[in-house]
This record gives sequence, structure tokens and C-alpha cells, in this order.
Amino acid sequence: MSSQLFAPLKQAPAKADTVNHRLLVQAGFVRQTMAGVYSYTTLGMRVLNKISDIVRNNMLALGSQEVHLPALHPSEPWKKSGGWENIDVLFKIKSQTGKDYALGQSHEEIITPLMAEIIHSYKDLPKSVFQIQWKYRDELRAKSGILRGREFLMKDMYSFHATHEDFLSYYEQVKQTYLDVYTALGLTAKATEASGGNFTHKISYEFMVLTNAGEDDILYCDQCNYCINTEIAAPDLKTCPHCGAPLQKARASEAGNVFDLGTHYSEIFDVKFTDQNNQQHYPFMGCYGIGISRCMGIIVEKSHDDHGIIWPLSVAPALFYFVGIGDQGQKLALSTYDQLEKEFPQSAIVDDRDLSPGARFAACDLIGCPVRVVCSDKLGADTFELKLRGHDQTWTVNQAKLQLLAIALTAPENQTATLEQCIQIMNKIAQK
Repeated sequence: MSSQLFAPLKQAPAKADTVNHRLLVQAGFVRQTMAGVYSYTTLGMRVLNKISDIVRNNMLALGSQEVHLPALHPSEPWKKSGGWENIDVLFKIKSQTGKDYALGQSHEEIITPLMAEIIHSYKDLPKSVFQIQWKYRDELRAKSGILRGREFLMKDMYSFHATHEDFLSYYEQVKQTYLDVYTALGLTAKATEASGGNFTHKISYEFMVLTNAGEDDILYCDQCNYCINTEIAAPDLKTCPHCGAPLQKARASEAGNVFDLGTHYSEIFDVKFTDQNNQQHYPFMGCYGIGISRCMGIIVEKSHDDHGIIWPLSVAPALFYFVGIGDQGQKLALSTYDQLEKEFPQSAIVDDRDLSPGARFAACDLIGCPVRVVCSDKLGADTFELKLRGHDQTWTVNQAKLQLLAIALTAPENQTATLEQCIQIMNKIAQK
């Protein structure tokens, strides 16, 4: 019930510099604890969990195994890799005993020694493991809401291969899976050639979503899939090197990345395997990241209007937002909400606050649930008025049709439905 949730704020936060910061705070999904660090409310956690589930299921489908690695690291592996001195965003902590620790900004230094206990023979390869965990980076200037924070939720995956050819094959599988993940989140991402940064000297791929809130400039081709970060593009690059079409320049936000690490970390931590001829080699490694909380912010940047957020079905905090008007309307809203929650947990929110219908409609738009459900004395005991977020049309349905709609909208095949496809679903059920 909305009276038990963090209520939306009447005014947007004064210092919000991006749409995601303004709307997520005002709608009650997050509260800023300090610069770059946010508390996530029940609504915020619902969205994060749904994004995480989509990512997790896709990584499992790749054959990767889920693990959980510590956020607090000893300094020794970071000093061994050179990261202690060379990574300026690494949080360093000194304990009361004078010992140095680091907070994990990535986990190559932890996973590689761990895999040395598992990888001995070519028969142990390939291996892929992933986790979804909070990361920490000592950003000098945290900004853009949850797009660039000091604490953020991330999926990081690491793979180990006997040959570079096997790594490249898996690398391509991951790239395609990433594109599928972003589609499921309601985003269109471009696999973008980029620098490997602190991870590798090889070309990496960033998955960029076009948005003015982004921090990168990219050049992309409208005629094929070519895309490159301007940081590594030749100054005179004007046309696509693949098809010759003119390149477009745009601002974009990074939603994920994949890196070819070669044998860099395997050599540092002396991870070796024995091949069929009893010869020892270092496994080839890849690392693959998706910013879970960052994706949440990007979705808001890409999907909103003047009234608030417009969540895709796949990650919405609830499908239905009930508003009861009048005594009987309020009773119907509460009873139907209870019924739906039993069959489809976390599928609904009921606004049971003692506010005007207009104020509750505004809260519904601000929060961004896909379907507003109005129950009122005027409509009757078994009648509901439905409205899709971002669309002006309304539908009048009975209890049975509302149940059919809940079944349809929670079906896996409809989780990536567009607004137009949702309209078709509503029309079909309303006309039965």
C-alpha cells in the first residue's frame, strides 16, 4: 500500500542535475545519502531486483556460475597487480591495526587467485563465473544521479579459456547476450569500440545508450552496427570504415563493457593449466560488466515525460497502480489489490492515502507504473477504468478481464512488449 511506502516528494530535489536524479528521488525510489551514495527504498529495490534477475538469467544461460566475492579486499593482491598504485579511484582503508585494505571496484585481483585452486588441466576449462554486487570507486566528482556514483550495483563476470580462439568465441556470445539484455530492459545499446582503460591495452567494447545525460561522445553508423568512442577514433574519421556511410555523432551513457584481458592476470597470479601434451600454459581471461544501478538510471533518462517516469513492463516496480474513489471504490481497490498480490506478488500498488483523486493520479504518473486502475462509486462494483502510462486512451473492464490482463502482462513473452503492443493486448482483452 502506498501509505506504507516512501511517499513521493511534492517538489523535485533542488540540486538534481539530471532527469534520473530528479525523478528517482521525487518519486520515492531513492534518497541521496551523500554525493554519489544513495539509499534505495522498496520501490527502488523492486526495480534493481528485476534488472538483476534479467541479467542473472542471461548469464546463467551462457553457462556462467554465480558466486559472491568479498567487497573488502586485502591490499596484497592489489599491490601485486599494480592496481594499488595505478588505479586512482581505488578506495583504500587502513584498519585500527594499521593494515591496508581496499574496497572492491572490480574483482580480477580476487577471482584470479581463487580460480587457481580450481583450474589445473585443460579439462577444467573453459570456466565462467559472475556475481551481482555493490562496487566502490573513489570518484573525485560523483554526478548525474545514479549514473556516476561512489557506490553502485554491478554484474561482473570473468571467463577463463585454454585458447584465445575459445575466448573469442565466448566473447562474441557474451556481446550478443548483452544486446539481448538491454533489449529486455527496454534499451537500445550500441556495441562501441573503446579503450581498455586500466584493464587492458587491447580494444574493448562498451555498450552505449544514446542519452544527453551520458559522459561519452560516440560516432555511429546508421546503416550498419559500427560504433566507436571518440576517445580512440581518428580525428579525420567521417565515414564508416565498414560500409562507407556518413558517421553520426552523439552523446551516450555506458551501460556495460567487455574486456579481453589476455593472460595478464593469469601471469601475475601464476594460474596455469596443463594441456594434452603435459605442457603448462596461462589461461586467457575475459571480464564483462553490466551496471545494474546505472541501467536503472539510464532507463529513466530514456523513458519519461513531463509527468514522471515511464517504466518498461520488464522492470516496473508494479504493473498496476490502484486508485479508489469513494467508499465503495476504495473497498474495491483494496480487495482487488489483495487478490492480485496473492496470485502475482509485487504486481500492484494501491494508493490508499487520504488525498484527492488528482493528487493520486499525479503520484501514479510520477512513479510510472504501466497501468493505472481506477475504482469508483460511479463505475460500479465490478468495473475498472484502465489507462496505460504514456497513452491517453482508457478501457473499461470487469474483474475477469482485469485478471486476464494480469496474466497477459506477466507472461514472459510480453515482458518486452512496447507501448503499441500493450495497447493491442488491452484492446484484445477489452473486446472479449
